[in-house]
Amino acid sequence: MAILSNNFVAGATLSTQFAGCLCAIRSRHLQWLGSVMMHKLSLVSDVKGETSCSNSVRLNESSAVRVVLSTAIPGLICEEEKEEDVVPIENEEIESSFHENGLVPWGGSDFDDFGSALGGVNEGPATSESVVVSQQGVQFLEEMDAEVLSKRVLVLSRRNKVRSALELFRSMELAGLHPNAHACNSLLSSLLRNGLNDNAMRVFRFMKDKTITTQHTYSLMLKAVAHAQGCDSSLRMFMELEEEGLGNKDFDVVVYNTIISICGRKNYWHKCERLWMKMKEDGLTATKVTYSLLISVFIRCGQYELAIDAYKEMVQNGYKPNADISQAIIKACTKEGKSDLALSIYHNMLNNGIEPNLITCNALINSLGKVGKVELAFKVYNITKSLGHTPDAYTMNALVSALYRASRPGDALLLFDNIMREQPSQLNIHLYNNALMSCSKLGLWNRALQLLWKMETSGLSLSTASCNLVISACEVARKPEIALQVYEHMIYKNCPPDMFTHLSLVRSCIWGSLWTEIEEILKVSPNASLYNAVIQGMCLRGKIDSAKKMYTRMHEKGLKPDGKTRALMLQNLQKS
Repeated sequence: MAILSNNFVAGATLSTQFAGCLCAIRSRHLQWLGSVMMHKLSLVSDVKGETSCSNSVRLNESSAVRVVLSTAIPGLICEEEKEEDVVPIENEEIESSFHENGLVPWGGSDFDDFGSALGGVNEGPATSESVVVSQQGVQFLEEMDAEVLSKRVLVLSRRNKVRSALELFRSMELAGLHPNAHACNSLLSSLLRNGLNDNAMRVFRFMKDKTITTQHTYSLMLKAVAHAQGCDSSLRMFMELEEEGLGNKDFDVVVYNTIISICGRKNYWHKCERLWMKMKEDGLTATKVTYSLLISVFIRCGQYELAIDAYKEMVQNGYKPNADISQAIIKACTKEGKSDLALSIYHNMLNNGIEPNLITCNALINSLGKVGKVELAFKVYNITKSLGHTPDAYTMNALVSALYRASRPGDALLLFDNIMREQPSQLNIHLYNNALMSCSKLGLWNRALQLLWKMETSGLSLSTASCNLVISACEVARKPEIALQVYEHMIYKNCPPDMFTHLSLVRSCIWGSLWTEIEEILKVSPNASLYNAVIQGMCLRGKIDSAKKMYTRMHEKGLKPDGKTRALMLQNLQKS
């Protein structure tokens, strides 16, 4: 029994010595692996510099060693760490973890250096070591399946756990694992959403290096660069990527829609047009979103012909325009004088159950009136009322103007009188001027004076254009004395006369043989147009001598006669 006890003690002693040797060997192995790992990560420097580093910034050496051990020696895992594959970081604070001690992740570049105006896109790929340098830490990975870990990166990114997602991403790189494109895109989106643009650029370069970029990747980066540095930088990035040969391979219609939208915000319509043409060259078919963006930009920039072209191509490709697009194109057609196309789109809207708004109806009524299609204009007016819209001053002005352009000034005045009775609140200076144009056409000088008086009493300011129309009505009615009274009223009301005022007044005075008044007008406004009108009027009235004197004075003032004046003077000189 004593011998057995002694043998047991001896065996235990040998077992203890063997375990001690094994622990020593394992300890030396761990130290060797840790030294190699720290050297690889460039985190082991000379002894003097090591003491000055902040513990909150240096990479956790034990964590890094554990990552290597999990790959090289899977059996060496502490029991307390087997419960979870990834160490969770609760209540993480991005600002405190990334910017503590004044350091910014991945090089500390500020927002103005975001991709160096995206010239950094052309830089060499970031290696695993460069991604990990200057980071806070990595995570211990027990799970080594890249797909499983990619799903964890995806979940963390969606939950806005940016720090944990970034640490897991770095840990996977360190272990030689690569997250899939979906996980990287989600991480990229989370980083950009939180303003970590430098980190986002590193992830983007990593994806380019591993050729796992997708169309969503490029859309995210283009929008981020546009937000950070403007449309020009984003467009420059797009062009650089195209030069790298990525355009035909990776750019789809979504990427093009993104860059078109970015350029549209700055109203760069010519760049949008160029991108539209480039899409066709690459064999891509534009979507409804593409056409909506193009039409919006073109109309906003006054490029109505391009907007109409985009609309026609949209319809040819089988897309049905919505209310906004249809109404925008109707506006473009009215600006380009294409009333037939505007009317066709208007009918298509009604047939598809889309109700045009009042602005669209007014634009169409005005467009039809300009080309003399009065009946169609009034049909659209009736439809407008049936849709429940209340006609406004613009509507009524378009109708009155349509009647005048159709050489129906009498009907225009009747409609104006009807508006005065039933809708006096709609009266404005434009409606009054349209009515005065009809009075001038018909020579209704007394009616013109009444309307001018009502304008003043209703609180509308007296305008030069309105007074000119009244003087013109007096000219047609051969009422020079009334015309001179209106002119004097203009001066009294501090309403400045223009060249048209003096021309109409001169022509009116010629028919009334008011030569003295004509001389006074010439003193006020001596110009070639007035002298031509006076000389021609004198010749027509048989005052040849006076015309010759006026012609000589005109030359003395350095004014040039027009062709009609010269012809009349030559004709009268031959007779004499």
